[in-house]
Amino acid sequence: MPAIVLVGAQWGDEGKGKATDLMGSDVDYVVKFNGGNNAGHTIVIEKDGKREKYALHLLPSGILTPTCTPVIGNGVVIDLAVLFEELDGLEARGVDTSRLLVSANAHIIAPYNRVLDKVTERFLGSRKIGTTGRGIGPTYADKMARNGIRVQDLFDEKILRQKVEAALAFKNQILAKIYNRRAVEVDEVMDELLGYAERLRPMVADTSLVLEKALNEGKTVLLEAGQATLLDVDHGTYPFVTSSNATAGGACTGSGIPPTRVDRVIAILKAYSTRVGEGPFPTELFDANGEFLRKTGAEYGTTTGRPRRCGWVDTVVGRFSTRINGTTDFVITKLDVLTGLDTVPVCVAYDVDGVRHDEMPVNQTDFHHAKPIYEELPGWWEDISTCRTFEELPGNAQAYVLRLEELIGARVSAIGVGPGRDEIISRHSLLGD
Repeated sequence: MPAIVLVGAQWGDEGKGKATDLMGSDVDYVVKFNGGNNAGHTIVIEKDGKREKYALHLLPSGILTPTCTPVIGNGVVIDLAVLFEELDGLEARGVDTSRLLVSANAHIIAPYNRVLDKVTERFLGSRKIGTTGRGIGPTYADKMARNGIRVQDLFDEKILRQKVEAALAFKNQILAKIYNRRAVEVDEVMDELLGYAERLRPMVADTSLVLEKALNEGKTVLLEAGQATLLDVDHGTYPFVTSSNATAGGACTGSGIPPTRVDRVIAILKAYSTRVGEGPFPTELFDANGEFLRKTGAEYGTTTGRPRRCGWVDTVVGRFSTRINGTTDFVITKLDVLTGLDTVPVCVAYDVDGVRHDEMPVNQTDFHHAKPIYEELPGWWEDISTCRTFEELPGNAQAYVLRLEELIGARVSAIGVGPGRDEIISRHSLLGD
């Protein structure tokens, strides 16, 4: 059975967890292949007649599906304190987490990475990137500089100490001489990391091999991205991006699955746009409409609680996501948030100094200066949360979805009409026809 990749089509927070949960019972493995605890998925599940909300930051969404094996892939950076805090929280709510597998090659966020992330961001001042301060970027920097700490290093104390000493010999110079901060002690780091080793040990595996065997046995593997296309370190709005590859190509390197095993790419597109942190955002709204989207859509970060910047949907971004990811299917989420608007603007192109751009400008300066060119579509007032077929949607809501489908260049296979697990319209199977 081929693998399926799930990515965010915008700047994150599109509702990837809902899409994963929708496929959960039909998927055997869900693999998080990039990022760390700098992003989150919020999943709402009906349980005993009540709606329960689960906020996941580091764990794959598949952890909530009893029949699914959740996997943290080699492309992820792991804060062990956060990992076990999440596991403990889920277990306290009756969720079985014993199926979790962790790649031996995934990198560990060391205490000094968190310290450096925070002091560097403060030092940048007005030039800050807008990171979450959780040590993600510095850990990926260590990985690429070949002085990172991997999960497997926790089980060889001698190797671990050598790596920590080598890292701190340089990083303490930066902390003390540039940022005027206290040096980090080697023993402090060793004690923290080794304190997690024995609990972590049973979860650790050669996950690439596990996934290869699963695919050969006809199992379905879902590769789940953290963050989103416009935050990809290569293809996003650099430098206001994350430090990993959040696009479909990153699914292969971050999981150890070859590209020949992937035949489906599902991209999640919110019915409007949001962004957290710094960076260009052509359709951003600073008026009552922006506040309406924020309040109605509850647009506050799962991980940070920060209010999200809000704007109208941007189909230039949608087309870019289709091209970069090879998107076969889109899931549009939060269509219900647009209910009650007389008209709904859709960005179809950009104006950059009088020149129309139908595709993303290759020059970052042009993207910073891009002004949206809107097409106004009629809105709707009917409650759509109970709709379960496309035909049940109001005519104007159907027209909105069909116009987005035309503009982004790939079919819309599912539509979210509310926060609940069952509040979704399925037009085509996300697992293949």
